[in-house]
Amino acid sequence: QVQLAESGGGLVQAGGSLRLSCTASGRTSNRYAVGWFRQAPGSEREFVAALSGASDNIYYSDSVKGRFTISRDNAKSTVYLQMNSLKPEDTATYTCASKEALFVVAEALAERESWYDYWGQGTQVTVSS
Repeated sequence: QVQLAESGGGLVQAGGSLRLSCTASGRTSNRYAVGWFRQAPGSEREFVAALSGASDNIYYSDSVKGRFTISRDNAKSTVYLQMNSLKPEDTATYTCASKEALFVVAEALAERESWYDYWGQGTQVTVSS
């Protein structure tokens, strides 16, 4: 079993930055792919970014490409989501998910919620205008 815990959310003004962390505990290894998803009130959860276990495959949604960066620190069992140039439409609950996958060769897999085995509880990000 793997447990995931997100942190780093908060309130920020438009144009600002936040760094979210997704820390794994339990049966962790460097083989796990991690994805970030977000859900705004009244909306369905949507894919944001994903990183394969080997960090060779990285995917972003079009809405965050060029503004968000996903990375990992294996020594800390943590995956980060650096969010820059934040917009009010980025306001949502951000949740990380993971699955044992050294490589993720298809972006369509990384975008699919059902592909992941473990989920965190989420952290709230609010961007004021």
